[in-house]
Amino acid sequence: MLLPITLTLAAACALLNMWLGIRCARIRLSASTLHGDGGHALLARRMRAHANFTEYVPMTLILFGLVELATGASMGLWGAALVLVVARIGHGFGMDADEPTIGRAGGALMTWAVMIGLAVTALYVAYGATREVPAPPAMAMIR
Repeated sequence: MLLPITLTLAAACALLNMWLGIRCARIRLSASTLHGDGGHALLARRMRAHANFTEYVPMTLILFGLVELATGASMGLWGAALVLVVARIGHGFGMDADEPTIGRAGGALMTWAVMIGLAVTALYVAYGATREVPAPPAMAMIR
């Protein structure tokens, strides 16, 4: 069962997670701060951006995988994956500012939109047009 969208998105998110972590580590090293934020406002914001990523992305990746398994790859899912990656990059950069930014707000809103869209899609697939339960596209090929 190959899930090209989910695999691509998971790889992109792993790299984004590392990028967010490295941004924190660079400040930690320069400020000799091993634990917490050490009173550094930028480090606190970057830690929060990293934490926010780990709060929202795992559930969204699970939804991507389940929807792709149930419905197959589609341009809509590819588009949603691209939106999620752009949203998380924007949010990461947006969190550096002291005041609200388009990157932060837009990143959060786009992440929520993708997650809600996938949740609705998952419910539609699970309880949609028919009560008959068809085999997922990946399983139908195994005959």
